[in-house]
Amino acid sequence: MENNGAFKIIEPAGLERSAIRLIGEEWMLITAGSPDNYNTMTASWGGLGMLWNKPVAFIFIRPQRFTFHFVQENDLFTCSFFKPEFRPALQFCGSHSGRDVNKASSTGLSACLTPSGSVTFLQASIYLECRKLYFDDLRPENFLDNSIGRNYPDRDYHRMFIGEIINCGIK
Repeated sequence: MENNGAFKIIEPAGLERSAIRLIGEEWMLITAGSPDNYNTMTASWGGLGMLWNKPVAFIFIRPQRFTFHFVQENDLFTCSFFKPEFRPALQFCGSHSGRDVNKASSTGLSACLTPSGSVTFLQASIYLECRKLYFDDLRPENFLDNSIGRNYPDRDYHRMFIGEIINCGIK
């Protein structure tokens, strides 16, 4: 599970793609764990920016998701972005649990390592490797727009993780 130079490492500020399109429209895979024990999930909520004088990615995961434990227990996670032809793989990863299936083998995605040893996928066009800096649970008493609560009929509020982007790989 090596990178084999498939990605060129750039500064995060060099990304020229819209974060709103990348995350909200094209989706991403959030992956955490070791090369021999990891999980990935599809996400369309999150963001990119600057915080605490660092380039960051922020992601949101519900506690019942299998990937939650992997992100919670590891210092690093990746956000991987794909070309449109991989949309079926992202749909699969978003509708099946890693508790029940091996998502990579089921979709044909090939896991590979980042420079710091995190897991991403050879088929990705962009990945962000992030070191966790902070987390917090969303709290309904802090929602300023009442419509937000409609996203939580089961009151299963997301945990937000903020990670410093330590490597940005592109093809």
